[in-house]
Amino acid sequence: MGWTPAYPAYVPGQTLRPPDDAYADLRETVKPGMTPEELADCRAWTEGWRLFDAEYFWEAHEVWEPIWMQLPPNSAARHVSQAAIQLANAALKIRMGRPGAALRLCKLAREHVIRTNGRQALGMHPTSLLSRIEKVEERLRLCAL
Repeated sequence: MGWTPAYPAYVPGQTLRPPDDAYADLRETVKPGMTPEELADCRAWTEGWRLFDAEYFWEAHEVWEPIWMQLPPNSAARHVSQAAIQLANAALKIRMGRPGAALRLCKLAREHVIRTNGRQALGMHPTSLLSRIEKVEERLRLCAL
């Protein structure tokens, strides 16, 4: 059974920010010294994607950040986590009515996927991430109409 957010999705400037410890239970599933394989299975990563899919973009970014901080620089896993974080930020910027920022963040997410050199990391294949980026870019195009 999955975790359900206790607060409405946070949109800066539009909704109330949840308490600072609102997502601590997920963030605390990331422990120092965890391997990329362990991080791929931790609740912060898996529930972060559930949050993202439920359009809790700010929250997804919040729970993924500790994962990114644990990963070795320039590793495929770190690029995957950075792509996910940038993608969540892009989707959030669309909701905030900032299409230019969303487009820039989608480009950054794509750059991180390219830097994986086609390697799967954190249980995600680069094509899966690219598909998610394309969905956010399509949402951006629809907002521009």
